[in-house]
Amino acid sequence: MTDFDPFTDLLNPPMYVVTAEAAGERAGCLVGFGSQCSIRPARFVVWLSRANRTFRVAERAERLTVHLLRRDQDRLARLFGGETGDRTDKFADVPWHSGPGGSPVLDEAPAWFVGRVESRIDGGDHVGFLLAPEAVENGEGGHATLLSLKDALDIDITPGHPAN
Repeated sequence: MTDFDPFTDLLNPPMYVVTAEAAGERAGCLVGFGSQCSIRPARFVVWLSRANRTFRVAERAERLTVHLLRRDQDRLARLFGGETGDRTDKFADVPWHSGPGGSPVLDEAPAWFVGRVESRIDGGDHVGFLLAPEAVENGEGGHATLLSLKDALDIDITPGHPAN
């Protein structure tokens, strides 16, 4: 297998918190793999680890919410990246509301969108969720300094889900 690190070490994408709801069960996790993948029609894909609870809820969800975080939102990054929903209710002490289709929206996120799941793509240890945006909010007016992969690495978040 080819070592991919010499390429990926140069990347510094934004981090996302992805939330889902299915049959009254809520989940959310910190995600580093995601991108707009079409302009017309607008589409976005997020990749969720098969190892975490959010994936198990998202498998049954009709919609997902994708949130951007500001660089100073370490607490949210640690909560959604370093805790597992198997042991912690991540929504207990975080202001949130139900968005379209009941998908949880974090009130503190500077920008978010709710997307309808159009398809799921097997990517190995992650599954891609192709999303068609239905509702979008940007409370920062396009001027937020976003939490990036390198910022998240500096926070030193140990993944909350069990390792495979």
